[in-house]
Amino acid sequence: MVTAGDFRNGMTFEEDGNVMQIVEFQHVKPGKGAAFVRAKVKNVISGSVVEKTYNPTAKFPTAFVERKDMEYSYTDGDLFYFMDPETYEQVPVSQNELSDNFKFVKENMVCKVCSYKGKVFAVEPPNFVDLEVTETDPGFAGNTATNATKPAILETGAEIKVPLFIEIGDKIRIDTRTCEYMERA
Repeated sequence: MVTAGDFRNGMTFEEDGNVMQIVEFQHVKPGKGAAFVRAKVKNVISGSVVEKTYNPTAKFPTAFVERKDMEYSYTDGDLFYFMDPETYEQVPVSQNELSDNFKFVKENMVCKVCSYKGKVFAVEPPNFVDLEVTETDPGFAGNTATNATKPAILETGAEIKVPLFIEIGDKIRIDTRTCEYMERA
């Protein structure tokens, strides 16, 4: 059990049959009246974020979210299969559970698969991935006075903006949290 007075960022708990995660919290002690906890909580299954106030003595059962490293194996229609490296079991994940930044993941990459009571609700790709540029326009000499970028298509099919000096065949590092070019790999 966890009390609202013990809330910390990232903590997960059960409330009304939902699994909630603390995004932000603040203990408020007004001059008049009782203290309370104002928290921004995210429903980890649906992804919705709401702001709520709690009595600091309110108790909630702790929700244990399992985050397991699994290797992305292959895609079959709308199902993406991940292999558990310990048991070699294939776990199918629906395309609905994947975030937009999954477009940077290629086969055999290790991702974190998040589940609660056996139900997968999210897949987190690695923070940084190295991918090859398969298609981009040529850069022009002397066009580097400003921080100019051009579109590039990567080996996974994802499209991002890259600096003008990047050529076809270059390996680049991408931050999957911001979906931006970082550096040459």
